[in-house]
Amino acid sequence: MAISRFTLARPVQLAALQPAAGMIPKAAEAPPPPVDEIVVVGSQIRGAKTTGALPVSVVGKEDIAAMGAVSANDLFRTLPQASDMTFNEQTLGGGSPNAARGDVASVSLRGLEQGNTLVLLNGRRMVLHPTSQTSNGTPVLTYNVNAVPVGGLERVEVLRDGAAALYGSDAVAGVVNNVLSTDYTGLSLDATYGGAEGTGMREFQFNGKYGSDFSGGRGNISLMANFTRRTALEVGDQDYTATNDLRSFVEGTAFEGNTAFDTRSTSSSWGAFRTQNGLAVRSNGTLVTSAAGVFHIQPQTNAGCQINLSTAPGICIDDGVITGAADRNLRADNSASFPDITVTPSTTRFNVFSFINYELSDSVKFFSELGYYRAKSKGYTTPGTLLATTPITISSSAYWNPFGAVGSVNRLPGIDAPAEGLNLTTVNLSIRDAGMRQVNVTNQQFRLLGGLKGEMGNWDWESAALYSEATVKDSGDAISNSLLQAAINRTTADAYNPFSGGDPSNPSGLDTTPSAQSTIDSFIVTSTRRNKTTLALWDAKVSNAQLIDLWGAPIGIAAGIEFRRETYKDDRDALQDGSTPFVDSVTGVSYSSDLLGASYRPDIYGKRTVFSAYAELAVPVFTPEMEIPMFHALEFQLAGRYEHYSDVGDVAKPKLAGFWDLLDGIRLRGSISGGFRAPNLEVINTPVSEGVNSRTDYVQCEADLRAGRISSFSGCTRSFAVQQRRDGNSELKPEESTSWSLGAVLTPPLPGGLGKVTLTVDRWRIKQKSSVGILSDATEIALDYLARVNGSSNPNVVRAAATADDIARYAGTGITPTGDILYVDSRYENLLPLDVQGIDFGFNYASPTTPAGRFTLSFNASKLIKYYQSASAQVQSLLDAIAGGEINGAIGVTGAADLVRQDGHPRWRYSGTLTWYKGPVQVGLFTQYIGSVEQSTVFDANANPYVVDSQLTGNLYVQYTLKKDGLGGTTSIQLGARNFTNERPPLATSGYLASLYQPQRRYWYATIRKSF
Repeated sequence: MAISRFTLARPVQLAALQPAAGMIPKAAEAPPPPVDEIVVVGSQIRGAKTTGALPVSVVGKEDIAAMGAVSANDLFRTLPQASDMTFNEQTLGGGSPNAARGDVASVSLRGLEQGNTLVLLNGRRMVLHPTSQTSNGTPVLTYNVNAVPVGGLERVEVLRDGAAALYGSDAVAGVVNNVLSTDYTGLSLDATYGGAEGTGMREFQFNGKYGSDFSGGRGNISLMANFTRRTALEVGDQDYTATNDLRSFVEGTAFEGNTAFDTRSTSSSWGAFRTQNGLAVRSNGTLVTSAAGVFHIQPQTNAGCQINLSTAPGICIDDGVITGAADRNLRADNSASFPDITVTPSTTRFNVFSFINYELSDSVKFFSELGYYRAKSKGYTTPGTLLATTPITISSSAYWNPFGAVGSVNRLPGIDAPAEGLNLTTVNLSIRDAGMRQVNVTNQQFRLLGGLKGEMGNWDWESAALYSEATVKDSGDAISNSLLQAAINRTTADAYNPFSGGDPSNPSGLDTTPSAQSTIDSFIVTSTRRNKTTLALWDAKVSNAQLIDLWGAPIGIAAGIEFRRETYKDDRDALQDGSTPFVDSVTGVSYSSDLLGASYRPDIYGKRTVFSAYAELAVPVFTPEMEIPMFHALEFQLAGRYEHYSDVGDVAKPKLAGFWDLLDGIRLRGSISGGFRAPNLEVINTPVSEGVNSRTDYVQCEADLRAGRISSFSGCTRSFAVQQRRDGNSELKPEESTSWSLGAVLTPPLPGGLGKVTLTVDRWRIKQKSSVGILSDATEIALDYLARVNGSSNPNVVRAAATADDIARYAGTGITPTGDILYVDSRYENLLPLDVQGIDFGFNYASPTTPAGRFTLSFNASKLIKYYQSASAQVQSLLDAIAGGEINGAIGVTGAADLVRQDGHPRWRYSGTLTWYKGPVQVGLFTQYIGSVEQSTVFDANANPYVVDSQLTGNLYVQYTLKKDGLGGTTSIQLGARNFTNERPPLATSGYLASLYQPQRRYWYATIRKSF
């Protein structure tokens, strides 16, 4: 007996499946496939029915083609059960070389952060994307679904239920299985061209697929290829991204004038500087700097000019740093100044896969898979900015130094600076005359798989070996601190001038007095970061859907083992990883990173091996053949999985699921399971790295308050650039979770000729504990504040010894004098518990064929009921201290909170489709709703949070199919528009929330398909 072709789990009843939200049902002309061809994720027992107990969505290839989705990013955004896509090409990285950039997209279910949804390709794991994205201060690794060729998908299976007991780590919120056409015969070609209205973004995609049987039908070879080219979407293309100052968009509302909508950069061409040793400088007896020797450059039209500069027209020196309202016009509007900055980069993507299947005998089959993905992206980001913790010293002999030696060309007249001049250090400066920085990212993935499968009596068996690797090369324009300092400290007129300011008539705009291009070119370098992940896997599994009969109902069983080896490598540029430090040529002080604006990041390498074993039972209690009233069918699934990690120890988790058919067409279903996610290799293996943030030193504020220097904490000005040192933790344990779901599936019989209807509802909950995180430097400083008012200290906050000034500051306050913060030590830990709950609804209807045609209707919705983030023990101790009056409540510590409708967690998401078929014509309408959310840090004068409005969009397409054209085969032409009502993304302080919404408005496309 020849073995049948199968992919991953087992066939299921059609009534148990729910089409994915927003997907277009298959054309009426296509006959439905036999039930035993549908194979979905959720069980390892081929031939059992246990997946009827689980909420599964299946998206077919015709559905995907009808949507016109060019990438997986387009596809997975339509799922109401998917959470905000924080890992995507719009929100990542930007000007920072420390985050993933390029052609990347992720999928995450149930509102959990990235990395809690397992992504499979043809039933086996994909390799992780090699660059991380920070979530709550912690680097997260996940899967790049853009590496999946959408044009080659046979279907996508979405299990919206915890499945760690079957599939292992990461399957906390569910599993997404991408199934490619691995056994194809014929030739299919299609091309799509489209673009976003009113922008320069255009996309072209070509897909080709060829397959042929050989050896009399015993073998098959299938090939597929995808090519996509997309031009960039630029900030200047749309008004809500064309400026960083969006205050005009909220005029006439309660948020009019709210500075949260002004996200112009505080680092601009109008630099701030400090004199050597903080020496105050006077001109003719009047202070030019502050008493601490600080000054900044500004237009002469701004208030507070102390002395005019002759190095550029219309500018002057004002004492002190750039302040809030008075100097707000000195902020840099990078989007308005550089309209070519990219929202989404230009991208060229190429995928190719080949599959060979061959029946070695009637009971043994060989299968193989070879895949390659490559994407090159080019984008432009903002100009480089100096870090306050890596200042550059400007020599007293520098040509443009206004406090240079007596007789120097640009020394200000009448100043009392020493005759030999003063060295200066940068406090705040953006090198805007160097322009935008180009970023080039090349992503690659390679996948090779080979295996055997077959049958032995009632047993199915399968074993395969897989090797996959992913690489990223991220290179871009950067500035070397060493070379910039050398250019500034030249003694000739070709020196770089950091004191030229910007345009006095448009201070937020471009620098109209740039240094010579040859000078700028002298400090521009190319920074390159290379990352790599690998996955080597071998598995063996067996299943038997008819192990033994129980009351005439067969018990099914599956079992398997898996070995895998994972590696992670992050190779930073030599200018950032400490190999080539920045040594200040004036002071001799050494800084680990020589990249302007980039903190020190060491190279990272980690590896692990994992051994897994699982078992599963399908136990039918009642079957339809028994004809028992109210027990048309009752079946349970019992599963368990054990995994041993070479670095984080052992974990084992169970699962119990079941369904109960009261009558034919009325099904109740439910499941309860344990889940886990292993800490990623970056948080375990990271050597000490550095980051810089502006933080308030609360204990200094307390001293000022007790000494009467301020009347409240709101008047405290003790804010400084603080270095946070982050360290990996080899003692981390897997994050653990418990999840359950209860639901119903109704397929009531309709009167003859009225079609078929399915209704589903599923209530679910996921409780996660020991999530890997890191205490923020602000929290550590607050804990130090609490400790010091009680006579001790927080050892993670490392301070300088108290100076005479410090001793005087703390005198009479009852607090032991201490110095300024040098750095904060932090370590990744198992921290916060999380409780997420929701409910899903589904409705699907298919009409019969009538003279007027046939139509299908679907509606799918997801409501987020609860998203409760508990406080860590450390944060709770601060809250208790505030409540007890030990420390001031103005430090801004927040405790446990329900985050529903906060930022990226809308309460409601739904989508629906209506499709009409009439002969060769097909018309489809798709609509999607995303509920409103509050921006948790933006309030009006009455303390009401800003609400980012909900959005309702619609897609529309028309398709015409010629069954037999002059060339033979079938030809179809589709014309469509996404967001055909031209809705703009709802306004947020950053323009729009990229994790929830697509940036472009109406998008037109045309597709032609040809199959033979």
